Amino acid sequence: MLEIDGAKGEGGGQVLRTALSLSMVTGTPFRISNIRVNRENPGMMAQHLTAVKAAKAVSNAKVEGMREGSTELTFEPGVIGNGRYFYSVGTAGSTSLVLQTILPALMLAPGPSEITLEGGTHNPFAPPYDFLALTYLPALARMGPVVQATLERHGFYPAGGGRMKVDVQPVEELQGFELLERGDHVRTRARALVSNLSMTFAIRELDIIAQKLGLGAGDIHPESITGNDSAGNVVCIEVEHEQITEVFTAFGRRGITPEEFAEEALTESREYLASTAPVGRYLCDQLMLPLALAGGGRFRTVKPTRHAVTNAEVIRMFLPVDIQIAKLDDGSFEVAIGPQSS
Repeated sequence: MLEIDGAKGEGGGQVLRTALSLSMVTGTPFRISNIRVNRENPGMMAQHLTAVKAAKAVSNAKVEGMREGSTELTFEPGVIGNGRYFYSVGTAGSTSLVLQTILPALMLAPGPSEITLEGGTHNPFAPPYDFLALTYLPALARMGPVVQATLERHGFYPAGGGRMKVDVQPVEELQGFELLERGDHVRTRARALVSNLSMTFAIRELDIIAQKLGLGAGDIHPESITGNDSAGNVVCIEVEHEQITEVFTAFGRRGITPEEFAEEALTESREYLASTAPVGRYLCDQLMLPLALAGGGRFRTVKPTRHAVTNAEVIRMFLPVDIQIAKLDDGSFEVAIGPQSS
């Protein structure tokens, strides 16, 4: 049984989620301690607990410590199954992060699956549905499985209440790939979503973004979201190239103006546009695990985050792979994943 210190590196919930994903696929049991001990609210929150419950069901696992607030967990996976699954986070905790925990196993399951997830679909500190649908899932499609997501209802912080369905057609084994170039630029567009707020917020945000990125009227889209309990304001900047679409998101909050909020959304998109790398900082983190399961792959990215470096360390604990991160002459970084040298 692997012993994992959950406080290592970045020390967040990703250590637990990556361990769950790889444990299910490899059949390796693990015990993790110090889960999120350095966070303001230590231990597992509702989102992490839902991910554990989902992993338990998908892999018929034996689990100890499965309770909210727990800083320790023992997970012993069984045989991966498939079928219909329903999970509700019960808060605005991220449905995308729950999905990313169980998806590697379901992509290699003996048959197709349908997952329904309720909770947050657009909340800070997690990939929103838009990133999932436009960036992450198309990247996974290069590896063979067909994963289709449908957003049925938006879920904003703090009420959550969002709902999405995901259909998974698995494969016997994942295929690695290389993604070193973006290809030609296709378009850049920006969307501003508001829920239970005036549309003037969205219009002011998009005016700033259009001005700074040189977007025309056909490239900006204010949207009013109905049927939600929470007020919400989200800006998504979508940068589409021939080989990849990257999504950059910011979430409105009390105390900042729409103009300040728009500038936050612009920060990451500017970093990406100033680079030639096809893979953004968050996709970099999330591509490592499936490529390691495929046995290898290579991609070029912007500067990896501490989150990504920690993720690589956890992957190496479960799989005999070598993950090399090297800075290139043009300022981008190459991530190369391959078999561990003897």
